Amino acid sequence: MRKTTGIIFLTVILSGCCSHTCSTGGEQQTAQYFDSIRQQPARLQTFLREMPKGGDLHNHLAGAIYAESFIDYAAASGLCYDPKTESFVNCDKKPGQVPASEAYTDPALFHNMLDAFSMRDFHPHCDPAGPADSSATVCESNHDHFFDTFPRFGLASDGHTGEMLAEAAGRAAADHLQYLELMNTVDGKLARNLGTKTLGEKSDWENNFAAARDELLAAGMKTTVVPATLQQLDRDEARMREVLHCGASQPSEGCNVQVRYLYQVLRGQAPGQVFAQILLGFELAQADPRFVGLNLVQPEDWYVPMHDFELHMRMLDYLHGVYPNVHISLHAGELAPGLVPPDGLRFHIRDSVRLGHAERIGHGVDIVYEDGHEQVLKEMAEEHVLVEICLTSNDAILGVRGAQHPLKTYLDSKVPVALATDDEGVARSDMTTEYVRAVQTYDFLRYKDLKRMARMSLEHSFLPGTSLWGDAGRFRVVDACGNDAGHEKISPDCQRFLDSSDRARMQWKLESEFWKFEKKY
Repeated sequence: MRKTTGIIFLTVILSGCCSHTCSTGGEQQTAQYFDSIRQQPARLQTFLREMPKGGDLHNHLAGAIYAESFIDYAAASGLCYDPKTESFVNCDKKPGQVPASEAYTDPALFHNMLDAFSMRDFHPHCDPAGPADSSATVCESNHDHFFDTFPRFGLASDGHTGEMLAEAAGRAAADHLQYLELMNTVDGKLARNLGTKTLGEKSDWENNFAAARDELLAAGMKTTVVPATLQQLDRDEARMREVLHCGASQPSEGCNVQVRYLYQVLRGQAPGQVFAQILLGFELAQADPRFVGLNLVQPEDWYVPMHDFELHMRMLDYLHGVYPNVHISLHAGELAPGLVPPDGLRFHIRDSVRLGHAERIGHGVDIVYEDGHEQVLKEMAEEHVLVEICLTSNDAILGVRGAQHPLKTYLDSKVPVALATDDEGVARSDMTTEYVRAVQTYDFLRYKDLKRMARMSLEHSFLPGTSLWGDAGRFRVVDACGNDAGHEKISPDCQRFLDSSDRARMQWKLESEFWKFEKKY
């Protein structure tokens, strides 16, 4: 969405904001209606579907796509499906392979693919390993099945990123989201390959990050990898707009969703590859405003992310010093007792904030197992480090749900939180489902809490510009616009302020959507 698009929302009335603080009679009536229907699933679903939700700050593009779409991509690309590995493969006439397109006429094959590529109907199980050893068994946990889906459908995504972006934006619009920060490894393997070629298996550079950075830049990181990545994104976004019919007479609502990107670093790779990817993330954020930051992904409990955690934090610490204005969000604490040794639960969130300079934390499930967690929570509250709460995936992957989840701990500690989808395609979820799950699980959540989380998703977005809120804790509008709430026309001072800030314009749009939503009650 171009910068000027947000201007159309500036003439919408924000009704009833008194003393520069946005708290309305409509909000109170809406809250009363919400309380009256929270035990009525159908009405609750409808209410939360229509409720404005701001942004989704923790959304992996690959994991956001439903299995049905990957089947379509595979069929269009002429791929085959190997039932033995439950994966898409290039057709090479090996026994058992079937064209992916056969899923359209074979219901059993179609449903097997859906189950292989998502958490649909999955239950942990142990099966015989095979005829070679009848006494051996192979077990698959929720955690393993979840992460195993990605290599299974991965080949089908090649050449279809534009369609994937369109699906993510379209679903966000249906959920009444207006902003997406998608995690995406846009360059493919360019940065990883450059890291291997330049730094190789050497380890001496690990104590001289400045020299390693210089080597990577000299080898073409800025002159070759960055331009190639941006050109690929240009092609992907052009295809997204084509699929969504943006600019046509009847464009999809997805065209109105503003999409920005967090460069997605695969932290389970060799150190040279990880450093090269992190460097690319910083360089992309400096080169193109579509990239608003970076994040480190892949399972936190895998050997390399656990073994190299301190090394990765040192990489971030150094590069943050070189690129201090680039935003960082980190997966941290996506762990539970038994998944890793007790020592592995004691410091990831703390060090991600202190050493990794994370402005947001993804998941944060193991906070109460951290050494000095009360102090960590205090620091997060004081420094306004938001936690991206992913209820469905925390249940599906870690088995952490209900009272076991630290959502209330964060809220009680005044740590900002926002709901997020994580991998809605794999989990067979969406943002509305996350809100429904939160309400049905936690009786203490009220309408004002949900509204606060939606507002916080934009307050802690990595969009540039000054916040609409002079006091985000009380949602007090900045002085420049404080007298404009509740009026059809925007004052010149407020207009200038909104024109100067992408973040404030997006927040103003959310407030206008809340006014229209609450007016119905």
